[in-house]
Amino acid sequence: MMTKEFRTLAMLAVAGLAVLSACTQKATEVTLQVQTKYGILEGFEQDGVKKFLGVPFAQAPVGDLRWKAPQPVQPWEGIREAKAFGDDPMQPNVFGDMNFRGSGRSEDCLYLNIWTTASTTADALPVLIYFNGGGLMAGSGSEPRYDGSSIAKEGVIGVTANYREGVFGFFAHPELTAASDYKGSGNFGFLDQVAAIQWVKENIAAFGGDPKRINIVGESAGSFSVSLLMCSPLSKNLIAGALLSSGAEVLPYEPATQAAADSAGAALLANAGIASLSDAMALNADSLQKILPPRGMANVVLDGYFMSESADAVFEKGEQAQVPLLAGWNSLEGHPAQALQGQAPTLQNFKNAMKARFGDMTDEIFAAYGIAADEDVLSQKGLDLASDLFTGFPTWKVCDYHAKSGLPVYRYHYMHPRPQVSAKMGDKVGALAGGVREKTAEEKKAEAQQPAIAPGAVHSADIEYAMGTLDTNEYYDWQDEDYAISKLFLSYYANFCKTGNPNGEGLPQWTAITKENLDAAPVMKIDVESAEVASPEKENAYRTLEKFYRSKK
Repeated sequence: MMTKEFRTLAMLAVAGLAVLSACTQKATEVTLQVQTKYGILEGFEQDGVKKFLGVPFAQAPVGDLRWKAPQPVQPWEGIREAKAFGDDPMQPNVFGDMNFRGSGRSEDCLYLNIWTTASTTADALPVLIYFNGGGLMAGSGSEPRYDGSSIAKEGVIGVTANYREGVFGFFAHPELTAASDYKGSGNFGFLDQVAAIQWVKENIAAFGGDPKRINIVGESAGSFSVSLLMCSPLSKNLIAGALLSSGAEVLPYEPATQAAADSAGAALLANAGIASLSDAMALNADSLQKILPPRGMANVVLDGYFMSESADAVFEKGEQAQVPLLAGWNSLEGHPAQALQGQAPTLQNFKNAMKARFGDMTDEIFAAYGIAADEDVLSQKGLDLASDLFTGFPTWKVCDYHAKSGLPVYRYHYMHPRPQVSAKMGDKVGALAGGVREKTAEEKKAEAQQPAIAPGAVHSADIEYAMGTLDTNEYYDWQDEDYAISKLFLSYYANFCKTGNPNGEGLPQWTAITKENLDAAPVMKIDVESAEVASPEKENAYRTLEKFYRSKK
């Protein structure tokens, strides 16, 4: 009979052999030709970064594959060039200032892009996958602001991935549901995101990446997506870290039941004069997009496959991805002027405008935010309330859920406004997606009549800073302080991807939110002078807003 001591020695010997075997395995050089599970890809090198663009991670969702879950890539023979972005997802010009680098727009859009500085597979670099914003209606992984070159130079492999958008990605219908293997429909864009993560998990080691250190990030609709990917059983065990930028699919946002989504999809066809699903399938992509607008789609459907219950339910039970979280939003996500609709920014006018939303809790909510006088309406207090009603509160709530689960949360508030539009752009103003547009006659008139809007970081203004891509945006007159902030933000991102902690030498210290400090949660204020603050008063404001939302459920 084997003694306990002999068994222990035997186990140690086996473990030692395993370690020796792993150490003696020859690392493979990462060249511009990489062997993936599906075939060889050939990229190119630029400024010290190896780039592999337009990499298919699923079959083209065209023909019979329209409105079906993504299917695995078919292997190819020979060498496939990966030197240009694939087509961008089908989309109308929802945000006219978006800038794309794809060769066109088509349903055949399921491509990802990789930026790496790895020399050998032994480098095992962490990975950051970015999912674009755009309201689930627009956007692309080819947008310059998401470019992975800068994060790659920080020792993190950058990845962007397209997903189907609008009616192509988020359309449900009773016949689609009945025909699918999982008896669901409507979450095709989210399933594309899962497929992208799975492809990276399977193949990133060949690019010098560590499949066990995949981090996912998104802004706006991409951030909403990441919060769901943290909860879906299909993806939550594939990631090592999550980053949210302005948004989450939790309270007050509600998912749709499959029955409700199916009914809405059937009504959408009927209202558009399309007699049947087969008639819709027969339309080409351009015709379909013109007939079926992207607005009005359910954000997420409880399809029993991607999601069986709401993200709130998953977070409340602590069943989300057990990973570190870095999350935040901007100081000017919303503005009181949106509610005032041209009225003077007085306390009473603002209260009157918000009573339709808050009802009997209006005074309590205003008191919690410290909005007590006319001058508070356009101060940071009023901006905080307006911003929280859009993306701030749900992002805060995910942080709150996650910290209560005993997981580290690093929360930020991004404060720095973009600089002035470059003089070479002429008489233009900044637009929602980081570009510029012409001033309207009304805006020119309003400049002389209305109080100046308080400065702050508008929705999406953080992207170029966090990803180190200021130079890809020629519309703004970037200053030294902008580059300094970007270096800081990018360092936080890179450190978090590497260790699950954003802190590093020479950076302002950032304390994680935990169960113990929830009532005065530390928040990193990112600005010219970045610093951590704790604000019990602000936490009370969030709790008051949560009380209101829960009273409406």
